[in-house]
Amino acid sequence: MAKKQFKAQSKRLLEMMIHSIYSQKEIFLRELISNASDAIDKSYYYALQNENISFDKDDFYIRLSVDTDKRLLTVEDTGIGMSAEELEKNLGTIAESGSFAFRKESDEQEGVDIIGQFGVGFYSAFMVADEVTVLTKRAGAEACQWYSKGADGYTVTPAEKDTVGTLITLHIKEDTAEEDYSQYLDTYRLQALVRKHSDFIKYPIKMLCEETRPVEGKEGETETVLQDRILNSMVPIWRKNKNELTAEDYENFYMERRYGWQKPLKYIHTGVDGEFSYTALLYIPSAAPFNYYSKDFEKGLALYSSGVMIMEKCGELLPDCFGFVQGLVDSSDISLNISREILQQDRTLKLIAKNIEKKIKKELDNLLKNDREGYEKFFAEFGRQLKFGLYESWGQNKTLLQDLLLFHSGKQDKLITLAEYTQGMKEEDKVIYYATGESVARIGKMPQTESVLAEGKDVLFFTEQVDEFAIKVLGEYAGKTFRNVSEVDPAENTLDQTPFAELLEFAKKTLGGKVSDITVSDRLSGHPVCLRARGELSIEMEKTLSQMPQGGAPKAEKVLEINASHDILEVLKASLSDEEKAAAIVRVLYAQALLIEGLTPEDPVGYANDVCNLIK
Repeated sequence: MAKKQFKAQSKRLLEMMIHSIYSQKEIFLRELISNASDAIDKSYYYALQNENISFDKDDFYIRLSVDTDKRLLTVEDTGIGMSAEELEKNLGTIAESGSFAFRKESDEQEGVDIIGQFGVGFYSAFMVADEVTVLTKRAGAEACQWYSKGADGYTVTPAEKDTVGTLITLHIKEDTAEEDYSQYLDTYRLQALVRKHSDFIKYPIKMLCEETRPVEGKEGETETVLQDRILNSMVPIWRKNKNELTAEDYENFYMERRYGWQKPLKYIHTGVDGEFSYTALLYIPSAAPFNYYSKDFEKGLALYSSGVMIMEKCGELLPDCFGFVQGLVDSSDISLNISREILQQDRTLKLIAKNIEKKIKKELDNLLKNDREGYEKFFAEFGRQLKFGLYESWGQNKTLLQDLLLFHSGKQDKLITLAEYTQGMKEEDKVIYYATGESVARIGKMPQTESVLAEGKDVLFFTEQVDEFAIKVLGEYAGKTFRNVSEVDPAENTLDQTPFAELLEFAKKTLGGKVSDITVSDRLSGHPVCLRARGELSIEMEKTLSQMPQGGAPKAEKVLEINASHDILEVLKASLSDEEKAAAIVRVLYAQALLIEGLTPEDPVGYANDVCNLIK
């Protein structure tokens, strides 16, 4: 029979499909298996429509076979098959989907779940094969064969086939320097691909596999035999009724999928039916992966279409702040043949992602409310990510995240929420105080912290670099503003500076431009001195920004504050007649203020000499 041309702009469309729609060549096997599953589903559908047709699920399967010498891979199904007319229509026109048309016809039938939609999946075979043959037979019709070498065209001829169904034979391409095509003739590789992409196809996928077994009657001897093996598990756990499953079932699936190396903290089995439908199985890990806070970590849920994996990591399903969540989403409303670029614009996917976000938030709220110890363990692993999520969204995720944050309370000496902080405030209090530093112990010893705590007010301890940035983005909580205890507040220092004018003028002259101002206050309890910052940029933020690779980080506007009730002030006053000694005292006080903030004095040697000279 003469060769026919594809009805669509075949060469251009076929080449575009092969090189653009699919980013991985291994996807071809998923596509062919999905088509085979659709063919069996069609048999089931017609059996439901016609009482004279029987359907025994045990009689239906998909089989893979390999002939390494001839470089042949076959995918066979015992489904409905095709007549010559259907073969011509479905495979003679690229992007003509018999499954799509059938899906619209059978949408209301329970148990019928057609996967394919776009009609291009079959042609993915040409990514790995230079020849493709389709031998098929439908009940009541003559067998026929479709053959093609690619975009140049195809032939359809009568053929011999005893049984109903379809047999697709791929002649696998020869290996090149860039591509190892022979991997698709390796039974171990094929088994791995089935488990990865098609493990939950609901019909058995069979293949003859080599197995080693003892030789009967010959102790110690073994032989290699071919044994029929079912490669897929068929029934996905997420499609089972939750009442049938135990915590152990969920945990086993988590470990089998290698989502984590410890049991998950929580699992969420949820689904929606309506305008859009999906089932999700989500896990909150109990420990962060070793690379979680590195650029190598890839967030995302596995995305399935009717049990067939579309994408191993679909980042669009999770906001960055919940990137620690592991698991999967299965939706029949998402097309199997879809690229990542199309997914980013898919409305259904966005609706699913929004629902999942709400579900995760609700689960974390419940954990915080009902299992405080468990939540604190979770927060120790992933709390930083929640703070980054608040900062990176510039407050867009405020409502989502603000009540999930925990900070150490200086007053209560434990982790508390922002809500718990405000519940402990007096009605007239309008400020939520916080202090920043490298550790809880260090922050607790800061003069600024002690002075606020001495007033009976609480202070939140910020020990991570992102903390203050996140709070700056948050802006306020429950109508209360945030204030760094080291922030200059003229309203809090009402001490008259006039009696100290000569001393302050001398100190400013001694330090030059190292500080923007020097004041005397009565707020520091037993501490002689501290540094405060004026303006939006705190000293801790300055330290963080100075570590950035671009350099040229802005400097905080520093104010040196001296304790009016400390003996050192009287010593300094008395030393003004000895300018050299007085200058040394000022320099030492400034260096001590720097050390309290975790900063290094500009001249450590000079500081050491000043101390030695003063104690002679």
